[in-house]
Amino acid sequence: MEYALPVLDDQLKAIITEHPTPFHLYDERGIRDRARLLQRTMSEAGVPRFQNYFAVKALPNPEILKLLVQEGMGADCSSLAELAIAEMCGLSGEQIMFSSNDTALDEFGYASSLGAIINFDDLSMVQPYINSFGAPEVGCCRFNPGDIEFGGVNVDIIGNPREAKYGMPLDDMIAAYKQLKEAGVTRFGIHTMLLSNELDWRNHEEIADALFGAATAIAREVGINFEFINLGGGIGVPYRPTEHEFDLRGFATALKKLYDAHDLEHIGSPRIVMENGRYITADSGYLVTTVANIKRTHKVYVGLDASMSDLMRPALYGAYHHMSVLGKQHDTDLEEVDVTGSLCENNDKFAIDRMLPHLEVGDVLVIHTTGAHGHTMGFQYNGKLRHAELLFDPGGGVRMIRRAETLEDYFATLTQKGNYHVPTN
Repeated sequence: MEYALPVLDDQLKAIITEHPTPFHLYDERGIRDRARLLQRTMSEAGVPRFQNYFAVKALPNPEILKLLVQEGMGADCSSLAELAIAEMCGLSGEQIMFSSNDTALDEFGYASSLGAIINFDDLSMVQPYINSFGAPEVGCCRFNPGDIEFGGVNVDIIGNPREAKYGMPLDDMIAAYKQLKEAGVTRFGIHTMLLSNELDWRNHEEIADALFGAATAIAREVGINFEFINLGGGIGVPYRPTEHEFDLRGFATALKKLYDAHDLEHIGSPRIVMENGRYITADSGYLVTTVANIKRTHKVYVGLDASMSDLMRPALYGAYHHMSVLGKQHDTDLEEVDVTGSLCENNDKFAIDRMLPHLEVGDVLVIHTTGAHGHTMGFQYNGKLRHAELLFDPGGGVRMIRRAETLEDYFATLTQKGNYHVPTN
């Protein structure tokens, strides 16, 4: 796996002059290319009427979603705010998939008003929804078989199915679809999401096999057909230099063979959809930050002007993110360091015992593969403010698509405020 920037070193220096670090930088061309690759590969393999619903949670910025809507994607939403982003982008109706859990009625109400496909996470949610909003146009439920286990990062993010809070077993699925049918629903879909950042396409194939089997069993038991089967997301990207790219063609070919082997034409010839987010945007995102301090005590600590409030994955999952030092990408004289932020938490570390070029205060460090679950997982502990998001367009221009927060933003929700004055340099 090679790591490259979408901009030249001098271009990035010019961007930093106008937009001080830290900031997240996204590459529009990279995002569009990945979206087109997914659609083209599935279509060429003959996967029936494939469509991806971008998982808005991965990068919840309307400017990014607008690009993906132009590429033919819908929106996978799981909260009130994500539904609002979809609406901002002109989406409505069945271009929105609302897949939530522990869902409040006001969230269901908003999704219903938009005409979104409601994907029920549990049997207990079906009747209260019908009582409040009537029968949905399309009935969809989330399957959790409970008896499939995968190791690796899946355990950290989703957990083994029996331990995961998401979805319902087959018996509950059958009961839910019966309730929906009795309420007058005539159009149906089915969904699962059991993998996260999985690079082995055979594990995705196993999930598809299980879901196709469940769809067939439910269709026969309840007496319904399915319009779509949603395989969830979870297609992975290589964060480490030693990891390989996901074999999308291998997966697409296997998916078409499975579709035919399960004879899904007999349950309505459902179209295949997914809800990939990370696979679409992760590789096209970069956290650009500056070395603020170097501390040499029991170890060498390289302190950045960013912190885990800008990128939580290393602290939360022990996740690896590759790093490049501007102007020193090809240096071979390396030093072992911990790369840290300034939060009052000892796990505020982007890397531990990482071999990097000898660094100086003022060096620009680029953290790769931050275009998904990066800025969106930010927080304000220690009063740290969330930083800007920039979009690099194919013509070479850069525009801000989210400004950095200010102290005024941080204090805006206080009911009583005092006076303060922060001197400017």
